[in-house]
Amino acid sequence: MTIESTLSELAIDIAREAGELARRRRDEGVRIAATKSGLADIVTEADREVEALIRARVDAERPGDGFLGEESGAGESTTGVTWVVDPIDGTVNYAYGIPAYAVSIGVVQGTPDPREWTALAGVVHNPATGELFHAARGAGAFLGERPIAVNAAPDASGALIATGFGYDPEKRTRQLAVLGKMMPIARDIRRMGAASLDLTAVAAGRVDAYYESGLWPWDQAAGALIVEEAGGIVGALDGERASRDLLIAAAPGFWPAFTQALADALAS
Repeated sequence: MTIESTLSELAIDIAREAGELARRRRDEGVRIAATKSGLADIVTEADREVEALIRARVDAERPGDGFLGEESGAGESTTGVTWVVDPIDGTVNYAYGIPAYAVSIGVVQGTPDPREWTALAGVVHNPATGELFHAARGAGAFLGERPIAVNAAPDASGALIATGFGYDPEKRTRQLAVLGKMMPIARDIRRMGAASLDLTAVAAGRVDAYYESGLWPWDQAAGALIVEEAGGIVGALDGERASRDLLIAAAPGFWPAFTQALADALAS
């Protein structure tokens, strides 16, 4: 078994356990632990508890690996491998009882920077629906046991496009203006409220493309690999790698038209 497959199997096992804890805490009632950058940027007690569970499992199974979590920060790696974790992606959905949140676990080699790392394994698990997306580098992408693949280029009626918005009101205003300029190529727009689920929607062919700025490493580590292993492209404009500045995900057949439209929208 390859290291990628080994890491994927461990990440799947941990994501299932973490997802069950998140689901159980959701059923018991959510308590807001803190507000971070704005009113919509919240952290629940469950976020912290679920991340602690994941971190403890990683420490026990692979004590030399690094860890970068949304709630508990970074831990240094002595193996060159780092686990990049969002314990509950879509916390606002989670707090409101909307069944669109996920445990996102990416395992990367190199620095925990999406412009530099090599993703080895990724798991995105939605405990509310039971869906578990996963990929190991070089082994394809799956929903449960079923292989998944991105859509071919959309037809002339337009593309189903997913996006997200930042927490800062001024930034949201700019993002809405860009979105308005994308409408000529869009059949419709979807906003999941969880970047990991947006990315897996591209991978599973549920949307044709996704873009967002302001994503943290833990928002994209798992989902980006799943898109790539499903035959899609993840990057930014002008051949750049995805980063906090911009992430784009789409099928190869739609990539040129979509990125050109987005470049024009951002520039105008």
